[in-house]
Amino acid sequence: MHFMRSSANLPLKWLIIIFFSNTLIPAFSDPRIEEAGLFCGTSKPPPNTTIVPTFVEEMEKISQLVSTNKWGLNIINHSAIPLFCLAQCFNDLSRTDCLSCYAASRTRLPRCLPALSGRLYLDGCFLRYDTYDFFDESVDPGHDRVNCSGGLRVEEGFKESVEVLIDKVSRLAILKGGFGVMEVEGVFGLAQCWRSLSKESCVECLEKAAKEVRGCLPSRQGRGLMAGCYFRYSDHKFYNQEGDAHRFTASGTSIGATAGIALSAAAFILLSVVAAYLIYLRLSRLKEEPISLSHLSSFNKPSVTYKYEILEKSTNYFSNSRKLGEGASGSVFKAKLPNGNIVAVKRLFFNTRQWVDEFFNEVNLISGIQHKNLVKLLGCSIEGPESLLVYEYVPNKNLDQFLFDKNMGQSLNWEQRFAVIVGTAEGLAYLHSGCEMRIIHRDIKSSNVLLDDDLTPKIADFGLARCFGTDKTHLSTGIAGTLGYMAPEYLIRGQLTEKADVYSFGVLVLEIVCGRKNITFTEDSGSLLQTIWRLYKNHKLIEVVDPRLQYDFPTKEVTNVVQIGLLCTQASAVLRPSMNKVVWMLNNQDCEVPMPKQPPFLSSKMEGSASSGQSTSLGSLISSALTKIDVSYTSTDSSCTRSSQR
Repeated sequence: MHFMRSSANLPLKWLIIIFFSNTLIPAFSDPRIEEAGLFCGTSKPPPNTTIVPTFVEEMEKISQLVSTNKWGLNIINHSAIPLFCLAQCFNDLSRTDCLSCYAASRTRLPRCLPALSGRLYLDGCFLRYDTYDFFDESVDPGHDRVNCSGGLRVEEGFKESVEVLIDKVSRLAILKGGFGVMEVEGVFGLAQCWRSLSKESCVECLEKAAKEVRGCLPSRQGRGLMAGCYFRYSDHKFYNQEGDAHRFTASGTSIGATAGIALSAAAFILLSVVAAYLIYLRLSRLKEEPISLSHLSSFNKPSVTYKYEILEKSTNYFSNSRKLGEGASGSVFKAKLPNGNIVAVKRLFFNTRQWVDEFFNEVNLISGIQHKNLVKLLGCSIEGPESLLVYEYVPNKNLDQFLFDKNMGQSLNWEQRFAVIVGTAEGLAYLHSGCEMRIIHRDIKSSNVLLDDDLTPKIADFGLARCFGTDKTHLSTGIAGTLGYMAPEYLIRGQLTEKADVYSFGVLVLEIVCGRKNITFTEDSGSLLQTIWRLYKNHKLIEVVDPRLQYDFPTKEVTNVVQIGLLCTQASAVLRPSMNKVVWMLNNQDCEVPMPKQPPFLSSKMEGSASSGQSTSLGSLISSALTKIDVSYTSTDSSCTRSSQR
């Protein structure tokens, strides 16, 4: 391990500084995040089910255990697919290095999804999930592997030294409760059993690992990746020596303390110099645009970039007590920055091409947009083990909780609901025609509308948003969004226009008025849209209003709003009004709201649908869809960037 890599093109004075820094200052530890093996299962969830929400919940629970204990196991059995998970850092890692290693493993293991099982071996930690109890599983003939690397070493005595090392470090680990490190004549070894194993299982695992890893000889290093343990030998030291910080001199003073006293003054001076160099290096790197981050050319101002370590600490290491909410792409946490400012930090889950596209898409599209009804993106972190987005903090959580959470304890009156409808409409109108480009949100729903102190609505979560050129009539994309809110032409043919947002807004309006989720079905009345359309045809719209309002609302205003919602949810995109027109109708109560000419996107079983227009029949699809679609997409029109900020 070393503090800093040397470089041939560094000035001589910096090489001298680095040399003395390494000589006098203890080296920073290494979290050992090199990937030794990733193994994904082949079984997939049954049709119409997904493991992703359970996986996300599992990772959050395991994170807390690792943060506290450097290892943890957890079981989730309340979902359709039970999930067992184990995470463990190797004993020689510090807590800081453990958290870094675990964070790296958490961003890589999702590459296995949607497979029902996956296990990841990094050189400093292990992470696994499966649908059965594997916690005391020592060996797995079908999946245990050996990783041999480093080229061959044919010097006399090397093979014999490795043989001796393997035997000794195995016995040491068994004697010391499942972990041991050792050197034998220039060969180094580490053996680690998972803490969930019994002693007998640990012995069984290490015996097999020792036997299998011998097959790597004469390779310079070998790794045994067993179900219940990890074994490694190498011709260079790769581990942290246990107990180095606790060795004592004959007089009782620790070596570390003696060295610290003797070198404190020199260390202070050298640390100051090295800090200056790191600042110089940082500024030099900022001048170079990394190829992998070229999407972020608009994110070149220091005020919008944050250090991962600062955000991690500000959220108390992503503690559940700081968690504000969770979606398909990430969790959001409340954070208090060192300057005292409160922000919301979005922690993204997946390290995949789609995940990267969504991250850059969200950053590029809204980094320069400011509107009172859009959540403001303050910055991001792109240099840590996982990428983070930083938003303004909106204290009242989301509209979904006010409308549908029985434990919320607070309901919105009509004036508040109407203000939310108008504000959301104005935010969407700005996206469609008020900013430099036409932006389609693609995922308008109650949980993506946040409320501030004054209950002013702010549209959030732009991960699925798309830029829509003025010269295009529509975009052709794979579907991505939430069933029940997606327009028929988009769900069936993948044709995306701003009218898809209009449809989603119409559904949201009807939910706000009725206090009932659109995707909740009953045998008597069917979906929310079916119920409202039937009552509209029978001139009984007031019956759909949320009973919690206790008829304390202006009847004409409510009727107009519901009618606007029906206009927005007409099956034909051409018949839906623009968001500018919607805003005008909402703000001009004396205007005559047009009658909807076509029923919403309903089941063919809905009474009277055929007589009113050509409604598309996908009722069976909608009625079975109660969860968010988590599908990859390939757009024929790439996400656009803000040229004015380049």
